[in-house]
Amino acid sequence: MISVADVRKVFNAGKANEYIALDGIQLDIEKGRVTVIKGPSGSGKTTLLSVIGCMARPTSGRIRLSGVPVEGVPTDAGYVETTSLPERFLTQIRRKTFGFIFQQYNLVAGMTVLENVMLPAYPTGEPYSTVRGRAEDFLKMFGLHGRLEAKVEWLSGGESQRVSIARALINNPAAIIADEPTAHLDTKLSSEFMDMMGTLNREGRTIIIASHDPAVCESSVIHRVVEMRDGRVVR
Repeated sequence: MISVADVRKVFNAGKANEYIALDGIQLDIEKGRVTVIKGPSGSGKTTLLSVIGCMARPTSGRIRLSGVPVEGVPTDAGYVETTSLPERFLTQIRRKTFGFIFQQYNLVAGMTVLENVMLPAYPTGEPYSTVRGRAEDFLKMFGLHGRLEAKVEWLSGGESQRVSIARALINNPAAIIADEPTAHLDTKLSSEFMDMMGTLNREGRTIIIASHDPAVCESSVIHRVVEMRDGRVVR
């Protein structure tokens, strides 16, 4: 589904503080599988997720996606090369292909649980009733139907995590990208999170997780672990 070919990402290129975050990454991520990107802080995991998910552009190299169901996005032999696309196409791909789960959750304070989950769907132009129904279904799935009108700042860490998962699913993405999703969770909640990822994977979604948490890397739902260090894939 995702092919990363000789990708480099350099920050502050040519300056005294130049930093090479990704250094010639070669990686294929298979559709419908759970892949963990493992490595210590500073290894390049988050940067790699950012360029795969079209949130940042690599300095050089190519990233190709197959099976991208986005109307109007140009394809070549069934692939979309995201590194050369204008931003308007990248926005569509982010919205339709990827659902993002962030380490800090990034929920919007002052808004309710339901409003936070629905937020990524507003630009799609779908009817409010359709989006709301889908959001309620996801929240019910994660045991949060009774918290629809709660402000997100009132939630526990586990509840906030589940809201962020529901938000990531609201546009029915083909792939879920999660960056250190268990960093603020205890062992029990981390295990519950991985169970949720297993369920989503069995529904056909591709899951990509950046983590160095043993509860993630050693989970039975994982198909493959890719180890990074100093901006390179080492195993």
